[in-house]
Amino acid sequence: MATTKVFEMAARRARGKLAKIPTAITARYDNRSRRIVIRLSSNLEIAFPPESAQGLEGAAPAKLDEIEITPSGLGLHFPKLDAGLYLPAVLEGFLGSRNWMARRLGTIGGKSRSAAKAAASRRNGRLGGRPAELTRRLAGI
Repeated sequence: MATTKVFEMAARRARGKLAKIPTAITARYDNRSRRIVIRLSSNLEIAFPPESAQGLEGAAPAKLDEIEITPSGLGLHFPKLDAGLYLPAVLEGFLGSRNWMARRLGTIGGKSRSAAKAAASRRNGRLGGRPAELTRRLAGI
């Protein structure tokens, strides 16, 4: 069980960290640009399309018009969607969990249409498709 002294030390460390990180002052959905706009304590504004954030993709503008900022200023909550974003992760460019981001990147990469990819596909097709060893490795067998 934490003692009062341990709790006070943790609270002091948290205040020190918060003083070094920008926090959200305002957050809104801009209908004209179709972006979430966040004004930070550093006087910087960041904006991104909702489709770029886990839990906000495909949301109607009416569901994005209410945004709550957590008391610490490090979180955004969209009550109409029951979705949230952690501001430090947003600032690092991570708008979702690692799995969600990996799926998005995989989808984007799978759509790539380079000459090298087309040539490799043709070579693999002539050889009978993807090598069995690679198929087993990808399947974790």
